[in-house]
Amino acid sequence: MVLRREPTARQMRLGVELRRLREAAGLTATEAAALLGANRVQISHIESGLTGVSEQRLHRLKSHYACTDEEFISALITMATDRTRGWWEEYRGLLPKSFLDLAELEHHAAFLHDVAILYVPGRLQTEDYARAVFSARLPELADDELELRVRHRMARQEIVIPHEVVIHEAALRFRVSDRLATRAQLARLLELSEADYITLRVIPFDLDGFAKASSTMTYVGGPLPKLDTVVRDAPHGSIFIDSEAQLNTYRTSFRRVKAVSLDPERSREFIHDLAKEL
Repeated sequence: MVLRREPTARQMRLGVELRRLREAAGLTATEAAALLGANRVQISHIESGLTGVSEQRLHRLKSHYACTDEEFISALITMATDRTRGWWEEYRGLLPKSFLDLAELEHHAAFLHDVAILYVPGRLQTEDYARAVFSARLPELADDELELRVRHRMARQEIVIPHEVVIHEAALRFRVSDRLATRAQLARLLELSEADYITLRVIPFDLDGFAKASSTMTYVGGPLPKLDTVVRDAPHGSIFIDSEAQLNTYRTSFRRVKAVSLDPERSREFIHDLAKEL
């Protein structure tokens, strides 16, 4: 079988989950390979996302690994057999891999939770706001690459996903461009806050408990909680976090952030008042 040159984050996540199942069963890669009539290298390739795995083999692995969670196995089978070539594929070879992985992750997401401290989340940005954010990058982007990133970000917004957003006043006041662009961005947030799939909350400067809301994150819901993912920004793209311990930490963090934020109605009023100041 031909090895994938660059497995996607989704393909790699499938491999990670299969490795976790094997390790939970107390089997080495060599032992697992023997049970499948394969070799250790084949197991290694599957667990690193370099090769796929068939539904039949997944059922055999489930049996050998003594996994009784049928819902979880069904979700893994869906990941293994999905052949979707989404809109993001047109950017392959043009943008960093993390941009494509994020778009694919959102395509399959059950819900999104965002906590934003300094910038409006990408899926809520206006085109001018997104362009200003990408323009500030160092080293500077060539014009064509900058426009590709803006176009990709706007395309992500066309996918409707249940989305809870908690955004700090700092992000609302921070002018990534000029007063006009900031006013347009606030108007866009007010418009989106009326959508039935978006819940927007604000944390004002003068609200107590900011220490509980000091970490930016995007929490992406999977088909099951154990297949959730946290996305964090990094200097050269996004990083994806999927360990159960860390997922639990971020779930708790988001609950705390919501607890110290304004309710949606008061948040809309806050943004409206802030826009009038500009």
